[in-house]
Amino acid sequence: MNAGRLVIMGSGETAPTMVEVHRSTLRAAGDGPSLLLDTPYGFQENADDITEKALTYFSRNVGRTLTPLPWRHRIEGTELDRALAAVRGARSVFAGPGSPTYALRVWAGTGFDDAVAALAASGGTVTFASAAALTIGVVTVPVYEIYKSGADPAWAQGTNLLERLTGLRAALIPHYDNTEGGTHSTNFCYLGERRLRFLEGSLPEGAHVIGVDEHTALVFDLGAGTAQVLGNGRVTVRHDGESRVLTSGTTVETASLAARESGSASARVRVSASPSRAESEPTLASSLRDAADRARVAFDKALGDRDADAAAAAVLELEQAISDWTADTLQSDDADHARRTLRGMVLELATAAGEGLGDPAARIAPLVEALIERRAAARAAKDFATSDALRDKLAEAGVEVRDGAQGAEWSLKA
Repeated sequence: MNAGRLVIMGSGETAPTMVEVHRSTLRAAGDGPSLLLDTPYGFQENADDITEKALTYFSRNVGRTLTPLPWRHRIEGTELDRALAAVRGARSVFAGPGSPTYALRVWAGTGFDDAVAALAASGGTVTFASAAALTIGVVTVPVYEIYKSGADPAWAQGTNLLERLTGLRAALIPHYDNTEGGTHSTNFCYLGERRLRFLEGSLPEGAHVIGVDEHTALVFDLGAGTAQVLGNGRVTVRHDGESRVLTSGTTVETASLAARESGSASARVRVSASPSRAESEPTLASSLRDAADRARVAFDKALGDRDADAAAAAVLELEQAISDWTADTLQSDDADHARRTLRGMVLELATAAGEGLGDPAARIAPLVEALIERRAAARAAKDFATSDALRDKLAEAGVEVRDGAQGAEWSLKA
C-alpha cells in the first residue's frame, strides 16, 4: 500500500476552517478506525469536555466517527500494548490542543512514534494540530513553561516524526501568526521574535524552523513526496531569521521545505499553485469573532438597502456560525461577542419589522399620484385655491411637489 499523509494544522483543528481538509485527508485514508488521541490535554480538568466537543465536530461537521483512545498518563504492560496496536491498526489518528511537553513525557519511550510511523506507512492519515503539531519536530517549544511560567527559552526534545516521515529536520511551530497579545508579540506560538531568534541559535545541527499559521494546514503526501498549503494562512520556512513563505493553495516537493532560499535549486520545485483566493472562493472566517463581524456588516448593508431577506440571512448565518464554532478549543471571548452581536441584530430586525422595511414612497405612490392628478386638473380649470390646498396637504404629509415643464414631480422629504 502507498504511504499515507501527515497533516499539520497551525490551529482551528475543530473549527469550520479545517472541515474540508479533514474530509479530504480522511477520505484518502479509506474506511477503518479513526482515533482521537487525548494525550496533549489529558492533564486538563476539562479533558472530557474537549473530547466530547471534538467527537461531535468530526461526526457532525466532517462526517467521520472518531473513536477516543484514552492515553492521558503514562501506561505500560498490556494497556500500552493495546494502545500501540490500536494506533498501528487505525486508518487515521488525530491529536490536537494541550501541552506539547506533557504529551512528550507521556509518550516518551513507549514506542508511540513507531506506531504512528507504521500507520502512515500503511496509507493512513496522521493529523497533528496545535500542541500536538509542536511535538513532531526534532525539538519542540515548551510553550506553557516559557510563555506562562517564565522559563528561560530552551528547546525540548521532540519525537522527530517530521524527519522520520518526510526527511525534514526542523522545529515545527504552529500558531505562527498569532496576534492574541495585542500590544505585545505572541506570534511564533507565543514566543515573539526576540525569543525565537534566541532559540534559533541553539537548534540542532542541520535543523531549521517551519511555521504554520493559524487556521492553516500543511499536508504532506508521503507517497508522492509533496507538501500542500491549505486554509486561510501561510507556511513559513525560516533559516537563521531569514524567511520565505508558501501561500495557501501552493503545492511543492517536500524537499523544498529544507531549502534555505527560494532561489536555490531544491526550492525551485513548485508543482502547482491553485488560483488565488481573490480569484476563487472568499477566505473563511478565521474566528467566531470574525464571522460575527462579517455578519454584522452584511446585516447593516441589508437594512440600508431595505432588504429584509438579506437581513434575515445575515442573522441566520451568524446563528449557524455560533453553532459551527462550538467545538473550537481556543480560549477567548469570541462566543460572548458573537451572541451580543446576534442579539443586537435580532432587536434591530424587530424594530425594522415594526416600522417596515419597504420603500415608503412606493407604498403611498398610488395615493400621491391620484392627488397630483386632481391638482393638475384643478390648475387646468384655474381653480388655484384647490390646487394650492392639495399641494399644502401633501407638504404636511411630507410630500414635496415640484412643478416643471414636463409636469409635476414629487418626492418624500428626508
